Amino acid sequence: MSENGDQQIQAAEIVLPCEKLPESLKFYTERLGFRLERIFPADAPATAVISGHGLRIRLEKDAAAAARDPGRLALHCRDPKALAGGETELVAPNGTRIQLKDANPPLDLPPIVQSFVLTKMGGPETWGVGRAGMRYRDLIPNRQGGRFIASHIAIPDGGLVPDMVHFHKARFQMIYCHKGWVHLLYEDQGPQFTMKAGDCVLQPPEIRHRVLECSPGFEVIEIGCPAEHMTCIDHEMPLPNGAVNPDRVFNGQRFVFHQAEKADWVAGRLEGVEFRDIGIAAATAGLASAQVWRLKPGATQIPAASHRAEFVFYFVLEGTVSLKAQGQGAQDLAAGDSFVIPEGMVFGLEGASDDLELLEVALPADYGFELGP
Repeated sequence: MSENGDQQIQAAEIVLPCEKLPESLKFYTERLGFRLERIFPADAPATAVISGHGLRIRLEKDAAAAARDPGRLALHCRDPKALAGGETELVAPNGTRIQLKDANPPLDLPPIVQSFVLTKMGGPETWGVGRAGMRYRDLIPNRQGGRFIASHIAIPDGGLVPDMVHFHKARFQMIYCHKGWVHLLYEDQGPQFTMKAGDCVLQPPEIRHRVLECSPGFEVIEIGCPAEHMTCIDHEMPLPNGAVNPDRVFNGQRFVFHQAEKADWVAGRLEGVEFRDIGIAAATAGLASAQVWRLKPGATQIPAASHRAEFVFYFVLEGTVSLKAQGQGAQDLAAGDSFVIPEGMVFGLEGASDDLELLEVALPADYGFELGP
């Protein structure tokens, strides 16, 4: 068992439940000198992995378990079942459960549960505090069955951001700058650059990156899949990392930095619409697309249509418009509002203001608009 264990076990974690994660995390890192390795989900942290003094601890927010659970030890293995003759859990003599886990588990992609979702800027989805002190507003509370998350993220005061070099284990993740500016660093993308309002980045899975500084009133729209994905801290890689390779492929995707001021507006799929393409369709080999829509001069509506996509999301960047979705009645929308349209639902937009701009994000990129009745 010892020789086999040396070959199989990649990391060990002591799992400790806690009632209040922020206080526990502060105690272990500031008082006892542990360092943060991972924390998730980003919009409302409930789990943190810390390391130090030859030990890894997984803090899990669970008040009830904190009062009764004797604790668990998680061993991350190349082949969990091979370590214990097909078993995935062992029990120590003192009752501690030894959980055998895959050291590099496949991405857990929950089945999609499509539904219409409308989120208003002044609605009940209040701002919460997430990773690195950022404020989060949940734009898809039901997460479409756990498949997608869309967050409106703000840093009101601006300044230096207490971020670390990190990466995400995700299928898809993009960030659109809605207001202000931010200085960023990305693996193999050279020195820091500035993303401004209207710009966008595609973060390929596991690309290392870091947020450095932002303006007061900084806001972004972040869309990710799956809804709960892990943020991992990389303590070893410095950024910039000295390499410049903009065409590098990370898990099937290329990094994208879309700059609004350099983008062209072209005719859209629907009559009266023009758009600037963010370049995500090409960079993901058709997995996803992102565009900014606006109406051509004189147009006030987007004709009724439906789609055959896994996911189609809209965020009102500027202006006002009335949404008419099948079975939902008319909804007046303004900047900051967002909506998700499920497959087959006919929807259209009417009474648009001259300055209307919409961010559209869709998976897959080729999702086949069909004009409605």
